[in-house]
Amino acid sequence: MKIRKLIRILHRDLGYLFFGMSVIYGISGLTLNHIRDFNPNYQIKRYEITLSEPATRAEIDAQWVKDLLTDLDMKGEYKKYYFPKPDLLKVFLQHGSLEVNLTSSIGTIETIRKRPLFFQINFLHYNPGVWWKWFSDLFCVAWIIISVTGLFLIRSGKHSISKLGGIYTAIGIIVPLILLLLYL
Repeated sequence: MKIRKLIRILHRDLGYLFFGMSVIYGISGLTLNHIRDFNPNYQIKRYEITLSEPATRAEIDAQWVKDLLTDLDMKGEYKKYYFPKPDLLKVFLQHGSLEVNLTSSIGTIETIRKRPLFFQINFLHYNPGVWWKWFSDLFCVAWIIISVTGLFLIRSGKHSISKLGGIYTAIGIIVPLILLLLYL
């Protein structure tokens, strides 16, 4: 078999085979690049509440907290509670937490939910297990092959590796090296 035919076959078939992985790593890479701008794994929302009636620490027990959560349409969210300060009630919820200042009767609910699709994709990017590690390693090797064979798909002309393709390839190597030197 001719080498050019083998290059085309490898490039095509590995590209098809690892299309899904490419999209997964592309999406998760984008979200993880912007982790300082937003949380790609969780949606976190905060709400302020005011107790309808003031309460003292002596009045509060597990049933009181469950009743409060029922009033807040959060029935079934209760896990446990404690007082980190004498006038501060902290409630742990299934999907977040609640803090109430007993002096002011003002509280804050923080809910935490997994961000659909992004949580699962990022989970894969974090390499969750042995089998995924091997599949991911295979993907990385395949991408090296796809990249190298891609250089030689076009035999001649202005877009070949010896002309414009070579310039693009050089830029693609030089830019990351410059950025690496800037960050070191």
